[in-house]
Amino acid sequence: MKKILAMLLTLALALALCACGAVPPAATEAPAEPAQAVPDAEAYVPSPEGVSYKIGICNFVDDASLNQIVESIENRLAEIGAEKGVSFEILYDNCQADANVMNQIIANFEAQNVDLMVGVATPVAMGMQSATEDNKIPVVFAAVSDPVGAGLVESLEAPGANVTGTSDYLDTNAVMNLIFAVKPDAAAVGLLYDVGQDASTAPIAAAKEYLEAKGVKVIERTGTNVEEVTLAAQALIADKVDAIFTPTDNTIMTAELSIYEELAAAGIPHFTGADSFALNGAFLGYGVDYANLGVETADMIAEILLDGADPAATAVRTFDNGTATVNTETCEALGLDYDAVAEAIAPFCTKVQPITTAESFSDLG
Repeated sequence: MKKILAMLLTLALALALCACGAVPPAATEAPAEPAQAVPDAEAYVPSPEGVSYKIGICNFVDDASLNQIVESIENRLAEIGAEKGVSFEILYDNCQADANVMNQIIANFEAQNVDLMVGVATPVAMGMQSATEDNKIPVVFAAVSDPVGAGLVESLEAPGANVTGTSDYLDTNAVMNLIFAVKPDAAAVGLLYDVGQDASTAPIAAAKEYLEAKGVKVIERTGTNVEEVTLAAQALIADKVDAIFTPTDNTIMTAELSIYEELAAAGIPHFTGADSFALNGAFLGYGVDYANLGVETADMIAEILLDGADPAATAVRTFDNGTATVNTETCEALGLDYDAVAEAIAPFCTKVQPITTAESFSDLG
C-alpha cells in the first residue's frame, strides 16, 4: 500500500512541474520599479535656489543721499537672497564724479561678466546705457530725476530698451510753497546749484518760472565743487536773499556740511530737495525717502534677474514727494520755533518730521 501511495505522489509532482514549464516566457511580468518618494507641493515648486547673480553698482559721488540708496539696495538684496535661496555678489565702486573713472568702472563690470548694472544718479546711468547698447546687459538706475529728459527711457511707463529704474523727481512748486509758508514776505530767493547737474535743470527752470510769476527777485549762484559752492553761498549771503532753494543736486549735497552754519548765522533758511540735505544741516529737505527708493530699486533688480522681467516693459518707479524734514538745530539757529514751522508747512505736505545734524543717517543711531 505504501508503495502505491509513493508512486501516486511522484506522478502528481511530475504533472505539476510540467504544468509550470508550460507557461511561455513572454507572459512573465517584469519586476516592479521601486516606489519613488513624492515631494511635498511647496518643495516641488521650481525655484532658482542656489543660483548666484553678479551685480555691479557704481555710485556717482560720496554723499548722504546716494550712500543711503546704496546701503538700502544692498540690505534689501540680502533679504531677498535669504527669502529666495539665491545669492547676490555685489561689485561696488564710486567714481567720485569723475567721468574717466566712471567709464573704467563700467568697463570693469563688463569684463567681470556682471548679470546686471546699477547706476546711482543720472551721469552713471547714462554711462551704463551707452556701454550696454550692444551687449544689452540690464541696467537699473536709481535717483534719476528726469529719466525721459535725460534720454534714458522712451517713457516712464514703457522704457523701451535694457534700461529702467527709480526716479527721485522733485515737485518744485511744492518746495516753493514751503518757502512762502515760512517766509511769506520773501522778496528775493537765491537758487544754488551746479549747472552741470542734469538733476537741477528742470527744477531750476520751474523755480524761476514760479518766482518770476510771483514777482520775486531771483538770484542764481552756481558751483561745481565744494570750494565753488562755498563761495556761491557766501555771495548769496552778500546778496541778502531771504531764502535759498537747491533741488536734488549732488554737488551742493556734498558741500552742505561746509555751508549750513554760515547760512544759518546769516538768517537764511536753505530749502532743498531731499531729507539728506537737512541731515547735513540745511533748514529743510522735501521729497523722496531715499531709503525706500533703494528698497524699490532692489526689488526691480530681483524682478529682472529672478522673475525674468523685461527692462523695456518695466515701468520706472516714482515716489510721493510729500515729506518735509526740518533740521531742528538749524531751525533754532535761525531763530525759528520748530512747532510753529511745522504748523505753517503742514497744509503743503503729507508729513513733517524733525532731524538733527549728522554726516550720515547711520550716525543718528
